[in-house]
Order: sequence, then C-alpha cells, then structure tokens
Amino acid sequence: MAAVAVSASVFAQTTESAQRTAIVPNSAGDNIYLGVNWGVSTPLKGYRVMGNLTPELGLRLVKNFGTVFGIGIDANMHFSSTPASYELYGKTYKLDTKTFVDNTDISLIGTANLSNLFGGYKGEPRCFEVLGLGGFGWGHRYGNSELDALTSKIGLDFAVNLGKEKAVQVYAEPSITWDILGSEEVLNTLDYHNDRAHFSFKIGLNYKFKNSNGKHNFTIEQLRDQAEVDALNAKINDLRTTISANEAQTNRTITAKDAEINRLKKELAECQSKPTTVVEQVVKQTANLQPTVVFGQGKSAVEKSQEANISLIANYMKKHPEAKVKISGYASPEGNPELNQKLSEARANAVKDVLVKKYKIAADRLETEGLGATDKLFDEVEFNRVATFTDLNK
Repeated sequence: MAAVAVSASVFAQTTESAQRTAIVPNSAGDNIYLGVNWGVSTPLKGYRVMGNLTPELGLRLVKNFGTVFGIGIDANMHFSSTPASYELYGKTYKLDTKTFVDNTDISLIGTANLSNLFGGYKGEPRCFEVLGLGGFGWGHRYGNSELDALTSKIGLDFAVNLGKEKAVQVYAEPSITWDILGSEEVLNTLDYHNDRAHFSFKIGLNYKFKNSNGKHNFTIEQLRDQAEVDALNAKINDLRTTISANEAQTNRTITAKDAEINRLKKELAECQSKPTTVVEQVVKQTANLQPTVVFGQGKSAVEKSQEANISLIANYMKKHPEAKVKISGYASPEGNPELNQKLSEARANAVKDVLVKKYKIAADRLETEGLGATDKLFDEVEFNRVATFTDLNK
C-alpha cells in the first residue's frame, strides 16, 4: 500500500502538471479528519456467519498528506464477542469476559483514495469516493492476556461527501482483521490465522477540520504560463504610465492651489493691516470669513498646506469667544452628484475635526454642512473643492 501511495502521488503530480494546476500549499495541521463508526463483526472460519455477530464501535483520526495518501490511528472495541471459545494448536481458549468491552484493537493505518488515484483531483472531493485502507495494530483480550496478538487489517470505504463544502463524509466499510500469532510448530515465525480473524461491516461518519486555506479539503491553484505573465506585465506598465500622468496632473493642481493660497494669504495680510475699526465694520457687514480650505480631487483629508488657513479661523474664534462658526463643504461639479454631496459633507467634518482636536475649539461652537457640487465660488473648477467659514453670530 505504501508503494501504491507513492505511485499515486507521482501520478497526481504528473497529471496536475499537465493541466497547469498545483495543490495549494498547506500547513502541518491541515487535512485532518476525525471519524466514528459502528457496526458488527463475525468470525471468518468455523462458525455460523450470521449467527455469531458481535457489536463493534470504532474511532479514527487520519492526516492526509496529499490528495491520495494518508496515515492515521484506528481504534475499535468489541462487545459480547462470540463464540465463547475456540481451539488453536490443540489448546482451548475461552473468549467470554466479565467486562463490558471484550477486546480492543488499536492500529496504525494507511489510506489511499482510489478515486483520486485513477481519476485525478479536480479541486474538491467527488460526491462518491472509494478509499482503500490497511495497517497493523495490537489486539488485547480482556480477561485472557494469552489471546493478545499483533493484528493486521485491510478494508474498503465507500464514501459519500455531504454539504456545500464537503466537510462531512459518511461511508460504508467492509474490512477483515487477522490476528498474527507466533507459530508453535516453527519457531520465530508469524502466521495469519483465519481462526482468529473476523469480518466487519460498519457505517461511519467523518468530520474534516477546516484548513489554513479556509476550506475543509485540498484546493488547487491555476498556474500562469509565460504568455499570461507577459500580458500581466503589460497591464502593470500601462498602470504605471497612467499613475505617472496622474501625478503630473496632481502636481499642476497643487501648484495652482499654492498660487491661490498665496493670493488668499496676501489678501488676509492686507485686511489685517487695515485699521481695526474698518475690520470690525467689514466683519459686521458680512458673515463670511476670508480663509478657505482647499482639497484634492476626490479627497476629504486636510492637507498640511491648508492648516495655516484653519489656524486663522482658530485664532479668530479664540479672540471672539462668543462666535459660532458654520463650516460649509463643497465639491467641484464633475462626478456623481450623490458622491459629491457625501464628499462635501466629509470635507466640512474633516475641518471641524482639526479645529476640535488640534486647536481645542469646543465642538458645540462649530456647525457643519455639505452643499454638494458648485462652480460658482471660483472661476477655476478645482478651486471649488473647498470648505468655507461663516460666523453665525454676525
């Protein structure tokens, strides 16, 4: 069975390579399933097959190392074993015990998914699969240690995978287990004894634990050929060209914004240089405050270059503790109206956050509104992506 498993792995890898596919790598804790099974067993030789049925319960823990081969531990318990005794090498052995469990058998088994071996793996388990299994273990008979023996087991699982993710598997398993005893006629040899063998038929349920790939089974990934790689590289180069063009446009926009900022600063300086009485008169005649905050296209984050204008508003509110300021956000007319409305609201809220968090202006002194898209504030389209300020007490 080990040779079959190795051949299966080579066969599967060759097939997958031909299909330009590969199994997604998985960690050591992946592809493990836990199962429980129950059924009946009967002796192979010397007894009435249907008249000597013994209830049997088993547990199984298996780790699959590929889509074909797996290794696991198989433990079985027998109850009310029959017959009551038998003869071997001219000696009579009694099988009846006073314990609830008559005997146990714990085996190290190998499994081979015959469906994947001969049909390949398509990315998920089939609805119906056939698996072979076999291995060696140790059988212990309670109440009579003379009957302990090395055991050997072979079987077939006819399995059905259930659910969308095929995490649950039910199966029917016929199997044969032999006791391997030391021969008394020929020293230092081992014999398979049909007198100490039994046939079992069980129904089982397996649960496959979730893997690091988020699935309960092996997954495959599509490999790229050189033509696909070249096409992807061409797309990457096109995107780089587009990004470079956008960066150039952004730089031009920033230059225009800087020019507007310098103009506004110059106007602000001129206003501040005028006599105080004139400034007060102007403030009373209009509720609009001079500084504006300019934003990048499609953005609502306040750039560092704009914080000087917000600082002016903060100083104004500290000098006028009675002032309450409304922050109005705008967007330029290009784009979706609904998105521009949300963008204008986000810009107003972003300016408010700076005033509250950085300059410690009380939040209840600030009011925000988003007025959507406009092209009325400035002649240049990009200059309309702003937030303006209004003193509500004026």
